[in-house]
Amino acid sequence: MKKIFVSLALAAVTVLAARAQNTQEAAAEAAAALSAADEVPAKVEKPKYWTNTILTNINLGQTFLSQWAAGGYNNVSLAANVDASSAYAKDKLTGLNRIQLDYGFLWSADKPILQTNKDRMYLESKWGYETPVRNLAYSASFDFLNQFGRNYDYKTPATEKDADGNVIEPTSKDWLNARQLKSGFLAPAYMNLGIGILWTPAPWFSLNFAPLTGSAVFVTIPQLRYTYGMDLNNADDYAADAAAAGTDVRKFAQDNGYYDSFRAVRMEFGAQIKADASWVINDNFSYTTQLTLFYNYLKPAVEPRITWDNKVYWKLAKFFALTLSTNLIYDPLVMVRKTNGSTTPNAKGVQFKEFLEFGFTYSFSRQR
Repeated sequence: MKKIFVSLALAAVTVLAARAQNTQEAAAEAAAALSAADEVPAKVEKPKYWTNTILTNINLGQTFLSQWAAGGYNNVSLAANVDASSAYAKDKLTGLNRIQLDYGFLWSADKPILQTNKDRMYLESKWGYETPVRNLAYSASFDFLNQFGRNYDYKTPATEKDADGNVIEPTSKDWLNARQLKSGFLAPAYMNLGIGILWTPAPWFSLNFAPLTGSAVFVTIPQLRYTYGMDLNNADDYAADAAAAGTDVRKFAQDNGYYDSFRAVRMEFGAQIKADASWVINDNFSYTTQLTLFYNYLKPAVEPRITWDNKVYWKLAKFFALTLSTNLIYDPLVMVRKTNGSTTPNAKGVQFKEFLEFGFTYSFSRQR
């Protein structure tokens, strides 16, 4: 009996020892597995070099008057704007591609036709490669300024009277016939391509100096070429007649309808300076400005061409914003003012446009 008891005790001890050993082995295996799991490298995200942003606005304006003593006209306006950019940054190379599109219509009761009151297309691309000097980079830049379609100056048509002496109100056709063409697609269009140095002393400011800049001015509508300073192909053919008429050759050709004698393209070569500044106060308020000067080496006596664009963006609610934008152009070759009783513009001047708009806005940004 005693031998049987001892045998059972030994068997029990053997079983317990085996189980303890299995437990230790299992714990060791689990620890090894956990250690191996810790050694698995974390997933590395792919570098993102591009940042894309798009800002859109749709603005609607409306005025209604009923027996308003002070006068005025009912009107409705609709305008849309797209401002999209794509910025690149990798090592010493940086770049920015941007496109701005503006288009709008206006209907007013005093002119029974649909008028274009906003039309602008601006494309820009600038790239820089870092130099050994701090804040300086070699640069290459491109910009293109144009409009979508034809735009007019809406003159009041001549009126007639009926048999009773009452004035006959002009019809829509009369208004269309009286309008004067001012611009169109590629009439004018400005294109610049420059190589130089980009200075970026602060994140909000940059100055690009391109002493080697090729510029082209396009005017595809013949009757507008005089206004935008295009040269004559055969000026000598009109020199005698212009002198007899007491006017310059270009104006003589324009006044006599020799529109096709003007060149469609003017090539220029010079230096361009472009300054950009942007202040982002917060997610809801920002201000951007760009000033560009171009000096033509081929016509050293002519003043520089200047453009200055400003934009204030104030987001008032999630989907509504107030936008103030201005565009200024000074081109000494463009005739915008009439002098000495002339029927066509024959003097240079400053062109200025301003818009204050409230409407729907939406924007988004992503990296890739």
